[in-house]
Amino acid sequence: MNLLPFYLSSFYYFYFSIVGVYIIFMPKVLADIGYSASEIGILFSAAPLVRVILPFLFQKGLSLNVKTFNTALLFMIVSSLSFYTTLHNFYALLLSNIFLGVGMSLTIPYIESIALESIGKQRYGKVRLFGSVGFILVALVLVKFLQDPFTAIHFLVTMICLSSIFGYIVVQKVHTKEKASHQEQNTPIPLLRDYQLWIGLTLMQMSFGSFYNFFTIYETDHGVSMDTTIYLWSFGVVVEVLMLFFQGKLLEKNLLHILIFTTLATVLRWFLVFAFAQNLAVLFFAQSLHALSFALFHSAAISYLFHLYKNKALAQQFFSGITYGLGGLVGAVLAGYIYEYFPKYLFLSSSFLAAGASLMLLLYAKKTSNP
Repeated sequence: MNLLPFYLSSFYYFYFSIVGVYIIFMPKVLADIGYSASEIGILFSAAPLVRVILPFLFQKGLSLNVKTFNTALLFMIVSSLSFYTTLHNFYALLLSNIFLGVGMSLTIPYIESIALESIGKQRYGKVRLFGSVGFILVALVLVKFLQDPFTAIHFLVTMICLSSIFGYIVVQKVHTKEKASHQEQNTPIPLLRDYQLWIGLTLMQMSFGSFYNFFTIYETDHGVSMDTTIYLWSFGVVVEVLMLFFQGKLLEKNLLHILIFTTLATVLRWFLVFAFAQNLAVLFFAQSLHALSFALFHSAAISYLFHLYKNKALAQQFFSGITYGLGGLVGAVLAGYIYEYFPKYLFLSSSFLAAGASLMLLLYAKKTSNP
């Protein structure tokens, strides 16, 4: 009996439970204990900064192997435990976030390459959707128990330990089957050749800086209750799960066209949040677009890169590093300063960034169709 899909599903479930605690609750926790918006933006740019740097080190000769992966799991556990003592010290907390970023930036690309190699892009969504389930359940549960800042840390540490256990099992099950040639493992990713593609993917993730780091604060500041805000998060994840389950047939179509379409949907999404910050019907519709702007975009992007480049693991590292890393870093810092000085225009700026992503992907598609 092949239990690999079960182990992968379990890893995704707990890994994205971590993400749920981190991006939904931790910004609010930090705001409540006195951190400014710009300080929160800097703190949440630490992990993306690590993601930017690491892929280039691997391109220069480091190997993402079983030993590196297991070390990354240890980094995640130790850094999360350190939150108990660093929460009220900005620089110590920044260091904790950096080490957590090291661990998380090494684990997910490795697991993604294993998933695509082992089960294929058509089945990927049905395994990955358990990550979305974990995200939504931890949000619904934690909102009922969040009495003090350390409650969020309790959840964070627990989810990290459980995801580490299943990540370790997955890698132990498959590492003996790794057959990638030495040539493929050392094939560089031609970033300059495909610069329009990578800029487009990065701008898309930059546009999420406002959402991931400030959506909870933004909506509660506009008079939406915390419970309702969590329902908005949860609804977005429900439609994400549905898309992940049914997207298999879509991913057999032109992946580049899917990327362009989903970035255009994201332009609309952020504009609606900007223009109708207190209109719940519109906000729920905007959240329904998460099925396109995250679920379908993410699956199409990693599948496109998986088939575009020979070095599969490094391609996923760069996707994590450049888009979620550089894009997340710049997006978090930019969102922090915009919300501190021009709060009204936070999500309008995100809409412009997503429009830039659409333009770059259109230019790349035109170049690839007319070599």
